[in-house]
Amino acid sequence: MLGRAGVRFVVEPANIDERKVKNEQRSGGSSSEETALALAMAKARHMSARQPDALVIGADQILECEGEWFSKPANRQEASQTLKKLRDRKHSLVSAVAVTLGETCLWHTVDTARLTMRPFTDDFLRRYLDETDDEILGSVGAYRIEGMGIQLFSHIEGDHFTVLGMPFLPLLEFLRRSHMLAR
Repeated sequence: MLGRAGVRFVVEPANIDERKVKNEQRSGGSSSEETALALAMAKARHMSARQPDALVIGADQILECEGEWFSKPANRQEASQTLKKLRDRKHSLVSAVAVTLGETCLWHTVDTARLTMRPFTDDFLRRYLDETDDEILGSVGAYRIEGMGIQLFSHIEGDHFTVLGMPFLPLLEFLRRSHMLAR
């Protein structure tokens, strides 16, 4: 998203233990919104500790359906199980982004999109998994709406960028207000 918007950046994976953070947040009674923000903050802070003079953007996303939190599928079988659980149901994608500089959090926000999957057939699911291959394993819901995954849905409420992984327009506005992007 940043590159397509003309923002110069360097990607460095934070390599934090996301499951640990999620489990701690969940056992502490945190909401999916609080947890998504905790994950984004953990990533940003981890990278800021390594590069204290760099502006760091951390982002993460939680998929919640009927109280269950989902993780990225590890393989095709898990992707199939995820999609069967989401089929013909509404779920939320909670996306958070945090910006840090050194030990200071300069800004953060959270946004939620609500998506309704249509009641697709098992035959469609098999074809979908065959045609998308491993690209969907990088997505918590085993779909990418910017590709064939859009065919899984009957309705989407919310910001397109929130679905893609972060509240992007508010991030760009923060960067402009902070004079890090041209106004």
